[in-house]
Amino acid sequence: MNYQEAIDWLYGTQFFGIKLGLDNIRRLLRERTAFPDPGVKVIHVAGTNGKGSTCAMIDALGRAAGHRCGLFTSPHLVDFSERIQVDGVMISEDEVAEELSTLRELVADWQQHPTFFELTLALAMRHFRSKGVMLIALETGMGGRLDATNAIQKDVAVITPVAMDHAEWLGDTLAKVAAEKAGIIEEGKPVVCSPQKPEALHVIEGQANEKRSPLVVIDAPLEGYGINLAGKHQRWNAALAVEAVFKVGIAIRVDMVREALGTVTWPGRFERRSIADDHGGQLSIVLDATHNPHAAEALAETWKEIFPTRKAVMVFGAAEKKDIGGVLDFLLPIASEVITVPINSPRSSSSDDLAHRINKHQDANKVHAEQSVAAGIERARASARQSGLPILITGSLFLLGEATALLDGRTDTLRKSTQ
Repeated sequence: MNYQEAIDWLYGTQFFGIKLGLDNIRRLLRERTAFPDPGVKVIHVAGTNGKGSTCAMIDALGRAAGHRCGLFTSPHLVDFSERIQVDGVMISEDEVAEELSTLRELVADWQQHPTFFELTLALAMRHFRSKGVMLIALETGMGGRLDATNAIQKDVAVITPVAMDHAEWLGDTLAKVAAEKAGIIEEGKPVVCSPQKPEALHVIEGQANEKRSPLVVIDAPLEGYGINLAGKHQRWNAALAVEAVFKVGIAIRVDMVREALGTVTWPGRFERRSIADDHGGQLSIVLDATHNPHAAEALAETWKEIFPTRKAVMVFGAAEKKDIGGVLDFLLPIASEVITVPINSPRSSSSDDLAHRINKHQDANKVHAEQSVAAGIERARASARQSGLPILITGSLFLLGEATALLDGRTDTLRKSTQ
């Protein structure tokens, strides 16, 4: 298969949906010889918010210390290859095509066909072996206990802040969700954990105690370093990442930490850009994912920190089953006006429905429903040009992916994904 054929086949496996469990992925990794070699360190990251940023920092710290690093994250914004990187370089189209062709032949007669996420993980782990990585930053897809990534033995388990999300899969209480996240804790291996709400921390402490795994709960953000990711919450993520790298046995000096955190990037998390205003000037724009209220709260706090006297021209889109009301409670106070748009997903809320929800919170003349992301960005551009306010594009990662592609002129790489 060429790259396009391989990607089409992979996305076709979304028909098999989400199947939590480890038997299939263990078989796939075993038959493809894709488990990490002895000596390769694995830092496994679970949680509700901050997983991707923390993985990016772990990767940056490992590279600054001179280690060859593999980074596995999900989902991607625009290009599938964003999910799999070695030393900051995305897997190539030829490498994707070659390995997916092999995997397709391998699983052709399996009674239980691997899912999109299982195949993507196998692709990543095989790629990491071929490139000789010595440290892997591994982000869970959903949950932890039965997530495919949990089939891989880790040297350190990391748990970022836990909040309610994916209740249909992970449970309808914070304690149940925390139990799923804490399922990545490995017997006798260190655990590094963000501050948590008491009911979540109680569960995590219990799991660590049962597994006889030493637990460190971060008690202060990392100060004294410039971090190339905006927001106070990123200092907590940085403290988590530094402790995890230390626990895995990598010696890092102050200059390495400074270099890593000063250059680390993570697209779609208070990502600041400029776009032309059609009159020779530039407009400020921020892209940030807010798929739950906890993330929206962090965004609102960061916005007030960066733009203390200015509100946003906000472009917003979300999926139907998300806690849209909880997200809006935090976002609307920082918005001068809101432009609602659909997202590139079959689960999208319509822009009209979103506008109706928002009208319950603020004046109708500040809310506009557009029928495409492109139209929403154009309206925001016109409004920002008149008001001088920055633009904020926020909500679903699907929205951020499409907006990024539109801003970069890369719409040919966009496709729908449920993973």
